[in-house]
Amino acid sequence: MSDLNKQISELLDEQQVDLAVFIAQAYYQQYPEIEQRYGARGKKACIQDIKYHLTYLSEAIAAGHPSFFGNYIAWAKVLLSGMNIPSEDLAQNLQVMRTQLEKYLNVSENEFSIINEYIAHGLDQLPALPSQIPSFIQDSDPHAELAQEYLQYLLRGERQIASRLILDAVENKGVNVKEIYLNVFQYAQYEIGRLWQMNKISVAQEHYCTAATQLIMSQLYSYIFSTERQGKAMVATCVGGDLHELGVRMVADFFEMDGWDTYYLGANTPSSSIMQELKLREANLLAISVTMTFHLRAAEALIAAVRADAEHQNVKIMVGGHPFNLEPSLWKQIGADGYARNAQEAIEKSNELTN
Repeated sequence: MSDLNKQISELLDEQQVDLAVFIAQAYYQQYPEIEQRYGARGKKACIQDIKYHLTYLSEAIAAGHPSFFGNYIAWAKVLLSGMNIPSEDLAQNLQVMRTQLEKYLNVSENEFSIINEYIAHGLDQLPALPSQIPSFIQDSDPHAELAQEYLQYLLRGERQIASRLILDAVENKGVNVKEIYLNVFQYAQYEIGRLWQMNKISVAQEHYCTAATQLIMSQLYSYIFSTERQGKAMVATCVGGDLHELGVRMVADFFEMDGWDTYYLGANTPSSSIMQELKLREANLLAISVTMTFHLRAAEALIAAVRADAEHQNVKIMVGGHPFNLEPSLWKQIGADGYARNAQEAIEKSNELTN
């Protein structure tokens, strides 16, 4: 990131709470019908929404990628549509935010032009963005019927039946465990996220489905850990603050199936613990998962710490997650050795790096 981008991002972070209240007050003054429509609780929700806007704006500016803020706006439009809140409300909110940031922040014309560029990127594309997302499970996908059936059992809270369905597919129908991971678990999780975003299921249902999938994954470990060893070790983790661990756990399991010795550290792991584990396991590879753009700075700091430690000079670093899919060159920007879009690609690229 440029020094100027960094300064702007830090300023937005430091003043976020006061800014959110200031912007919300101006928004309600300019559009008094909002209070009539949503009531007192609506104002609290509005302040929280503006905090999210500012968080994602800050991270997009820090990374130097307007697409990050545009992607957030696309996500927010779908989310609000599921709550029957029109996208016009979002557009008005962003416009007021832009105006009030110029008034409130003590920044130069050049600095505000950067802020304006990122907000304008989101506003300009907002009208053309979809208000709904199509299903991630398509009839043409491999094992689409199995994935759909699995998903329905989870949504009904029938974890045991979902488990038997998967075990039967592996044990009696010859479905490869990797195919289960890529074409059933992965697409089912994407679909669960879509349903939550569109207000079709609750947070509790989303958590239940994710926990059930993790449990069923563990029931497949007798197949996963039976592969001949390669003599390579990898540590897989989420950075501190990132609680989305299922994806990187799937990646670790793929490496185990490829003969690697894997050490999966899970969610929200402090950098100091990751560094200790790299040394203890004599790791050849560190795999870092970043789910949200606001965890990128933690990932970049972790990579810098690994690079600065003489004991880890030979450790290769692979990254993956949603921000890297948005900007495929981002992995170079934060100092990694490679990036993968899915678990199978991560194995292929990691084998190249470590060979």
